[in-house]
Amino acid sequence: MKPLSIITTLVILGAAWLTGCTPEGSNTGQGGALSSADAASRVYVPPGEHDEFYAFMSGGFSGQISVYGLPSGRLFRVIPVFSQDAEKGYGYNEETKPMLQTSFGFVPWDDSHHPELSQTDGVPDGRWIFINGNNTPRIARVDLSTFETAEIIEIPNSGGNHSSPFITANSEYVVAGTRFSVPIPNEDMALAEYKDKFKGSLSFISVADDGDMDVAFQVLVPGYDYDLAHAGKGKSHGWVFFTTYNTEKASTLKEIGASQNDKDFIAAVNWQKAEEYLAQGKAHEMSASYYNNEYSDENHSATSTLKNSVNVLIPEECPGLVYFLPTPKSPHGVDVDPTGEYIVGNGKLSADMSVHSFTKMMQAIENEDFETTIDGIPVLNYETVLDGIVKEAGLGPLHTEFDGKGNAYTSFFISSEVVKWKTDTKEVVDRAPSYYSIGHLMIPGGDSQQPWGKYLVSLNKITKDRYLPTGPELTQSAQLYDISGDKMELLLDFPTVGEPHYAQALPADLLKPKSVKTFRLEDNQHPYATVTEADAKVTREGNEVHIYITSIRSHFKPDNIEGIRVGDKVYIHLTNLEQDWDVPHGLSVMGANNAEILVMPGQTETLLWEPGKPGIYPFYCTDFCSALHQEMQGYIRVSPSGSNTDLTWSTGE
Repeated sequence: MKPLSIITTLVILGAAWLTGCTPEGSNTGQGGALSSADAASRVYVPPGEHDEFYAFMSGGFSGQISVYGLPSGRLFRVIPVFSQDAEKGYGYNEETKPMLQTSFGFVPWDDSHHPELSQTDGVPDGRWIFINGNNTPRIARVDLSTFETAEIIEIPNSGGNHSSPFITANSEYVVAGTRFSVPIPNEDMALAEYKDKFKGSLSFISVADDGDMDVAFQVLVPGYDYDLAHAGKGKSHGWVFFTTYNTEKASTLKEIGASQNDKDFIAAVNWQKAEEYLAQGKAHEMSASYYNNEYSDENHSATSTLKNSVNVLIPEECPGLVYFLPTPKSPHGVDVDPTGEYIVGNGKLSADMSVHSFTKMMQAIENEDFETTIDGIPVLNYETVLDGIVKEAGLGPLHTEFDGKGNAYTSFFISSEVVKWKTDTKEVVDRAPSYYSIGHLMIPGGDSQQPWGKYLVSLNKITKDRYLPTGPELTQSAQLYDISGDKMELLLDFPTVGEPHYAQALPADLLKPKSVKTFRLEDNQHPYATVTEADAKVTREGNEVHIYITSIRSHFKPDNIEGIRVGDKVYIHLTNLEQDWDVPHGLSVMGANNAEILVMPGQTETLLWEPGKPGIYPFYCTDFCSALHQEMQGYIRVSPSGSNTDLTWSTGE
């Protein structure tokens, strides 16, 4: 008899669940059956008042991060990270193009899944938020004082970057694991050699005090698929845990081939032990080409640095570096409670949930209680490290977060619900429906040592009848629950940008005081900055023209320019002279085949324009700035190639 496909299995399981009895302790209403008026009053933020939390949600296939307020669900900003953004000129202006440089060339898109806030002593501190690029393996760091991408580092020896960029308790490292195992180094070979030749890598990217990232080391691991991760905390600080699937090493039709083994693994990596091995010279220096791109707020520009090697540790040569914890097959999330004792990893086709004990794991290591060894990695005895099982909690457990009060909350994809259970007794105490097919969930600080356990956000994959229809595709969706009481209460549905995989949140009062309001003109070190109108000018070097232009309410200087020729490369360097908060200026030119530039107060940005035919080209400010915004405009005269038109510029003189 042929094995059932995963899709068929899910349909059967889901139907059985939905037609069965309602589980004991369930909330059959809208997450506690609140009245509409009561729910509305609890998410209402009066005009002029601020939300309690900032929530940062991944943009999924948009490649961005979106910023929402909680409890209102209002969208405040989209932060461009891995994708060009015409609204802000990111990836279009000359200053930010280097941010999207990779060893594959200029890659202006990625699939961003997991935002992760920087931490101090295991608590989000509001300095930075990191996010992964899943398609072309990268990790980005966003500065939360400016809400702008400050750095992007490429991850070598990787195929897919899903288990990323989960952070250690003092932001020592963010991590990345190969979703798709690949040849390392990557080279041409027959796909039939998958089982023997393909490998996985677990990357540890160091984070300096100023945020600067570097690939500190990689651990070479068997050629499985590494799905998600979380760092230890409290008693388990010093370890990082990665889920694996496809221990069968199937390379085709994985929905069947990667679901044959009864158990897959959680890989436990001792990064403090790795540091010891690095100090002992145990690492192999491997050739690898990858880019580290950094943006400077001093010169308002990004630079790309090509790196050519990485340190690799091999578990067979480094005893005690990596252990495998057997886990029911096809686990997705791996989550660690605030004490660092409980490690939750579940087979996503299961109805039960396995909870491992860090204390028991360490005892098993000390006693060498191993089932076997794979490529130098001991496999711990499942029964020995298991703390307990949450019985019949739901169908399709994916992700778990914690409220800091001894409770865990797990998302169940197939049965479309959030389930609350006690970490010590493994008892289910509440459940609430989600609409529909929940993936990740988020509690502010819920993966840290100090959760702010007031709200829970479910990030749903399907909305169907929840919103106005918008053609074949409906909006992505999030739902807000109040978890401050014994029962979860659904307060709000709100639409989201892209596909929100994961989210993180922290109190607004932690972040608001750090917000940059303007860039000081006197600190502007951009090589083409024009910090006074008197310095505005136009220069020519062969066919390269540089326009040093300023903006202030409500004019450009200069605003009449002649002497540009077809075939010129025209660099328009706009410096915004404003020193007032929230007064950006934009600039666009008719026919330019890229986006506008949007320049913050005190900042300089550059638009590259290559005019293709003679004529008069208007330019104007794209960001409404004053009552005379419409008058903030100018003209550029473009003459035929080889003409002798004088290069002149003026503003009403």
